[in-house]
Amino acid sequence: MHTRATLAGDLFGTIGRFRRQLRRSAGRSFDSVDAKVTLTESQAELLRLVGRQPGISVSQAAGELGWAANTASTLVSKLSAADLLVREPDADDRRIGRLRLTASAQSAADIARAARREALAEALDELADDEIDQLTAGLDVLTKITRMLQERQA
Repeated sequence: MHTRATLAGDLFGTIGRFRRQLRRSAGRSFDSVDAKVTLTESQAELLRLVGRQPGISVSQAAGELGWAANTASTLVSKLSAADLLVREPDADDRRIGRLRLTASAQSAADIARAARREALAEALDELADDEIDQLTAGLDVLTKITRMLQERQA
């Protein structure tokens, strides 16, 4: 039986290993892009988010990733200088910066996302029906925990 403290540690470890292994299995998202910088995990995370949600604002991206606004802004500046990210003013409120990936970065993100989904789908196909049910229930709990943490942060 797990105590809540050991469960928290196990959860961090398992989720971290899952994410790293999935990236290894499918390849890193932006390795094929001729970038002027070696991407940090935070930079790659921001690029993946913008790739999934083109037009997201800088402040929305910061909130989604759990970062301070100035952290997101600094990363946006670096990624823009590396020709991976484009920041454009919002049509209705020019104070808001809207983000999108450059064409080459978007292509790399799309290819990597498809590879990750394929790798994960293949692994899920090997699970028994009761394991799929357990995983679904676990995802519901993770969604609840995520919402609780977001509410406490607000």
